[in-house]
Amino acid sequence: MVVNRVAVTDAADPRLSDYVALRDTSLRRSLESERGLFIAEGEKVIRRAIEAGHRPRSFLLAERWIGGLSDLIERHPGAPVYVVTEALAEQVTGFHVHRGALASLHRAEPTPMADLLGLGRLVVAEDIVDHTNVGAIIRNAAGLGWDGVLLAPRAADPLYRRSVKVSMGTVFSLPWARVDDWATAIPTLQGAGFTVVALALTADAVSLDHYAAGARPDKLAVVVGTEGDGLSRRWVEQADAVVQIPMQHGVDSLNVAAATAVACWALR
Repeated sequence: MVVNRVAVTDAADPRLSDYVALRDTSLRRSLESERGLFIAEGEKVIRRAIEAGHRPRSFLLAERWIGGLSDLIERHPGAPVYVVTEALAEQVTGFHVHRGALASLHRAEPTPMADLLGLGRLVVAEDIVDHTNVGAIIRNAAGLGWDGVLLAPRAADPLYRRSVKVSMGTVFSLPWARVDDWATAIPTLQGAGFTVVALALTADAVSLDHYAAGARPDKLAVVVGTEGDGLSRRWVEQADAVVQIPMQHGVDSLNVAAATAVACWALR
């Protein structure tokens, strides 16, 4: 029996306030920051988040998901389980929750940049502001065997619901952190022994194929930039090498997440 079960029938019930308007990015950014929370969607992602050390505040579940999450629910009796119909969940969140399972979780203490400097292969994302791209970059890095991801201060939140979903939960298994200071991030990496390779469309950029054919450094950081303007001049100039992916048919570049996947594969 689920002792912390609470049946809810009113979309305006204030106890569901953590789950309101999940599609409204600006509202969610302020609400989640203010309350120190984030939302996980789907049984597998909820499980990964809790196993990664994020403590649940509450669950919002359709009846059919209670059994599959019963072990987690029993381990956290202080987190209420709001049982709703899928139609009510859609009213509250603003979209069709086809998985029928959501959880509001407390954010664990952020990982410091220093914890990642002892790793061997890092992806470093400058100001990637699209949550989908951030989630995809983390998933690509994890799937292709890289060790972690560093994010500039203005990059999108990996724990935003869309980022978590696109990453397939790898935001909870692959180490990631914010850089301490944008201006000194590249020199800090170099001081920790990393060769820093910038992915950018500059006149002096070498082919990724050519660079990948050379000797592989023991510690390598691949740096990628914003969806529109690419990497900042400062980060490009500070890098040890600048590479670009050979393109054809008049296409000058790939989406930043796709480009990151190509670079991670070539330099794995």
